[in-house]
Amino acid sequence: MAYKAEINVMPLKELLDPKGKAVAGSMKNLDLSSIQDVRIGKHIQLHIEAGSKAEAEKIATEACKKLLANPIMESFEVVIHEA
Repeated sequence: MAYKAEINVMPLKELLDPKGKAVAGSMKNLDLSSIQDVRIGKHIQLHIEAGSKAEAEKIATEACKKLLANPIMESFEVVIHEA
């Protein structure tokens, strides 16, 4: 069966996010001063052939741990949908 994994990878909350800080500073210049904090990460989609939703989630999680996210600096969230 075909599944789509939606993965969000974000910098750990404890770490400085220089891209987010730069964007947050620019928001003030654009009269968007009500935006106080910006965190910038990445969104990844995987198309997976698996026998079950649980198996697809396991495959996507393994891909995150091995390649897509750096566990020292980033956290990730995996959501699986039937394709």
